[in-house]
Amino acid sequence: MSESVVVTRPGGGRGTWAMGSLFEHLLEAPRDAVGLGVAMVTQPPGIATPLHQHAREAEAFFLLEGRMSYRAGDETHELDAGCFMYLPAGVPHAFRIRGEVPARFLALTAPGGLLNLYDEVGIPATELRLPGADGLSPEVEIPRWVEAGPRYGLEVLGPPIPE
Repeated sequence: MSESVVVTRPGGGRGTWAMGSLFEHLLEAPRDAVGLGVAMVTQPPGIATPLHQHAREAEAFFLLEGRMSYRAGDETHELDAGCFMYLPAGVPHAFRIRGEVPARFLALTAPGGLLNLYDEVGIPATELRLPGADGLSPEVEIPRWVEAGPRYGLEVLGPPIPE
């Protein structure tokens, strides 16, 4: 199978609402793909992931706007616009969006199928914006993470970074 050139124009990616956030898919890959997956992610202040690790995927991101605290292994990094981070597979990590404005970052995963996890736990975005009351509540979404995460090699190791 040969690969194709992909061009995604601004606002042209398919959107998913998960974790109170917007994931705009710029380069999609099947769950078992060995290639790259890319999304533009917008997350509101206060959003945090639990400490977790991915068995198969390396992740990288470039923070375009906003601030975040990012724990990678035993170190915590305070990041702001212009910062880049690479995480090899298997590194325990967690982050929390800080400040008063949403964070916006370009997220890359290799293999790229990890981004499909957000489709399983979230819902299709009706617009490319942060969800409001039209998104899923944590009470609905968290059981979906618990069920789908292991299929993607996602293992939760501990609580989120404190506020």
